[in-house]
Amino acid sequence: MCHHCLGHEPNGVSRREFFAAAAGAGVVGGFLLRAATAAESAAVTGSDEPAGEWPEVRVAYLRQKAKFWLGWPGTSWENRAYPEFMTKSRGLIEKFGHQTKVRVNFEPEPLYDDAGAEEFIKKIQADKPAGVILVPVHMHEWGRVTKIAKAGIPTIVYAPLGVCFTGHVRPICREKGVHVISTADFEMTPVRFGLKMVRTHHEIRRTRIARLAGNETKDEVLEPFGVQLRRLPRAVFADAFKTIRDDDADVLAMVEDYQQAADKVVEPARQDLINAAKNYFASLRILKEHDCQGITMDCLGAVFDKQIPCPPCMAWSKFLDVGVPAICEADINAVMSHTLCCKLLDKPGFMQDPVPETVNNTLIGAHCVCPTRLNGYEKPRETFMLRSHSESDVGVSVQVIWKPGQEVTVMQMTGPGKMILGKGKVLRNFETPPAGGCRTSVELAMDGPADIRDTKGFHQLFIYGDHVSDFEAYAQMYGIETEHV
Repeated sequence: MCHHCLGHEPNGVSRREFFAAAAGAGVVGGFLLRAATAAESAAVTGSDEPAGEWPEVRVAYLRQKAKFWLGWPGTSWENRAYPEFMTKSRGLIEKFGHQTKVRVNFEPEPLYDDAGAEEFIKKIQADKPAGVILVPVHMHEWGRVTKIAKAGIPTIVYAPLGVCFTGHVRPICREKGVHVISTADFEMTPVRFGLKMVRTHHEIRRTRIARLAGNETKDEVLEPFGVQLRRLPRAVFADAFKTIRDDDADVLAMVEDYQQAADKVVEPARQDLINAAKNYFASLRILKEHDCQGITMDCLGAVFDKQIPCPPCMAWSKFLDVGVPAICEADINAVMSHTLCCKLLDKPGFMQDPVPETVNNTLIGAHCVCPTRLNGYEKPRETFMLRSHSESDVGVSVQVIWKPGQEVTVMQMTGPGKMILGKGKVLRNFETPPAGGCRTSVELAMDGPADIRDTKGFHQLFIYGDHVSDFEAYAQMYGIETEHV
C-alpha cells in the first residue's frame, strides 16, 4: 500500500478505506501491490465472488390454507396481520441476504400440507442449497418443520412469538444441522446471524492458509471444518523477505503509521520496525504467489535458525486487524480457531499461552501477537505499545492493553470437529518486566472450571464480547462437538 493509503490518523484507517485506497495502488516496491492487496481484500470481503456464486438459501413459509378460528397465533394475527408479516419478513430476509452475501430464494407458495412439505424436501435434496429458512406461521406446522429439518440441509427455523411452545421446539432444537430461533424479535435480527453462519461456512471452505514449516509442499483440507491448508517450506518466507528493500516506500509508510499510532515505542529501534514491516510485505507476496488468504509459520524456528532477523509479530497483528487469519507457530488448531473467529464475528481473537493463577483461581493469557482492533475491524484500535519479541528481544511485538471489566469469550478448535468454549472478564494487564512471558499479558476471571488448573486447551483465543452462543450455534449447524473449557 502506498504511503497515502495507510494514513496517519491515531487509530489508523478503516478496513473499507484501506481496501479502497489499495485498489488504486500501482507498482510500488518492485512488485504489483494491487494484486497482493486484492488477495487480502477477497479473503475479508468476498469481493472477488460474483453474486451468482454466493451460497443459496431457500426460504419456505408453512401455514394453514383455510382460515381458522382457534389456536396460536390467533385468528387476529393469522388472518389480519399475515399479509403485512409476509411483506415485512420477506423484505428483511432479502436485506439480510444482501448484507451477508447469501442468495435468498423464496418458495412461490407457502407449504400448506404434507404433500407440499414432501415436494419441498425432494427439491432441496436434489438441488442441495447451502441452507434452508423455515418460517412456521401456526403451531400446527411443527411436524412438517421437523421433517424438513431432517432432510440433510442446514436449516434455520424462525418461529416468531405465537407459533410455538417449549414442547414444539424441544425435539429438534439441539439436532445437528438445525438452528431454531424462537423469539419475540419481529425485526428478525437473529435470522441475519443464521445467514452469516451459512456465509461463514461457505467462506471457510474457500479459504486457503499458507503454512510455512519444515521442507514439505503439500495441499490438504481439514475436514469436517473445511479450511484448506497449503504446506510450504519455511525457507519460502526467508526468500520472500529478501526481496523487500529497507527503503521501500510502503515499508517506511507502515513504520511511520505504527510509530504514530502507538502509545509509546519501548525497545524497538528503527531497523527493528523496518524489519517488522518487511515481514508484512513478504507475507503479502506469499499470499499472492500461492493463492492463499491467510498465513501461519514456524516463526520461532525461523528466528532461532536466523533465517529472518525477527518474528512476524507486528505483521500478524496487522493482518488480524483486517480479518486475515495470521497464526503463530504453524499451529493448525489455531488456524481453524482464527479462521472461524475472523469470518463469523467480524473481529479478531488473541491466541495466547494459558497460565493458571492458582492464588486467585484466574487465567492469565500471554503472547507476542495480538490484534489491536479487538472490538471489530471497523472499530478503533485499543491502546498499544511497540515492544520487542519477548523470548528473543528482537523485532517488534504489539503489546495491547485490554479493558478491565470487558467480557471475553474463550474459544479453541481442538481438532477439525471439536471446539472448547468458555467465558470470563478482564481483570488486569501485566507488564513485562516485572512479569515474565509474552508482551500482551491479560488476566481473566473465568466462569469455569471451578479449579482453574483444570482449564482445557492451549493457544485458545480470547475474544472481546460474549459469543459462546454464537459459536455453539455454528458448531451445532455444522457438526462440531463442543465442551466447556
